[in-house]
Amino acid sequence: MASSSGSGSGSGSGSSGSLSAATAALAAAAGSEEELRALMEQRRAKRMLSNRESARRSRMRKQRHLDELTAQAAQLRRENAHVATALGLTTQGLLAVDAENAVLRTQAAELAARLHSLNDILACMNTTNAAAAVSVAAVSLAAADPFLAFDGANAFDDLLRSCPEMFPLC
Repeated sequence: MASSSGSGSGSGSGSSGSLSAATAALAAAAGSEEELRALMEQRRAKRMLSNRESARRSRMRKQRHLDELTAQAAQLRRENAHVATALGLTTQGLLAVDAENAVLRTQAAELAARLHSLNDILACMNTTNAAAAVSVAAVSLAAADPFLAFDGANAFDDLLRSCPEMFPLC
């Protein structure tokens, strides 16, 4: 450009050479500008394609995660149903054991009452038998030797009455 603005003393062909260099420089600049625009357009298209691919991968990850959560929810529902069934069976078993336990407690109370009653009857029989045995023994001992038949206050009274000559009453 500097040569085209120089002195006008050259031939017309020299001036036209300078203009074509300037035009070439402008064309080169315009060409490089076109290339720059094309390069930028290419980068933009590449970025858009990359973004689309990234969005597609993201949607796929999201869908995979949703599928996993759906499968996990179904598995948890099955486990919950299984636990609920087991709980129902356990509750039924508990109720049956509670009912049997109540029956056994009632039977135990009845048997305890019968045992107490039988023990009372046995104690009464033992007391009666013991009193009869003591009475028989006292009579037989009193007949043999009145001093050997001493069994407390009654025996002492019997002894005093049986021997009035030994123990005169006042």
